[in-house]
Amino acid sequence: MAKRSAGLLIYHRRDGDIRVLLVHPGGPFWAKKDDGAWSIPKGLVGEDEDELAAAQRETEEELGLKVEGPFERLGAYRQPGGKIVVAWSAETRTGIDVATIKSNIFTMDWPPRSGSMKEFPEVDRAGWFSLPEAEVKILAGQRPMLTDLLAQLDGA
Repeated sequence: MAKRSAGLLIYHRRDGDIRVLLVHPGGPFWAKKDDGAWSIPKGLVGEDEDELAAAQRETEEELGLKVEGPFERLGAYRQPGGKIVVAWSAETRTGIDVATIKSNIFTMDWPPRSGSMKEFPEVDRAGWFSLPEAEVKILAGQRPMLTDLLAQLDGA
């Protein structure tokens, strides 16, 4: 069975435009990557864990703040590596100050095979992007989420 992740596509409306919040992964592998490297806040769903609860937990871990609903399910998206990402949309009326995010930390052997363990933030930065900007920044496997958000909002 494919691994499952869950996350939130957080958005707000500003000056008649929709802006989405994306996060950039921390650590040395992503340090010099930008276009096509950003993601929604997300993470693995625990065994017997509710997917929406996992999305909320992972978002809080990656941003350092709790995002309130309501939440609307966008869908399940198979990623190029086979993982399934289940996503919900969440509108924030006030926006989130991306300068104040505080991500959890992970530890890895860096440089590889050096025996030296280094700590890195899971997310090193976040940003608000218009939908056309987000199309460029977001991972290819998550691009359909943007289309589905727009369809969801048009149907509301």
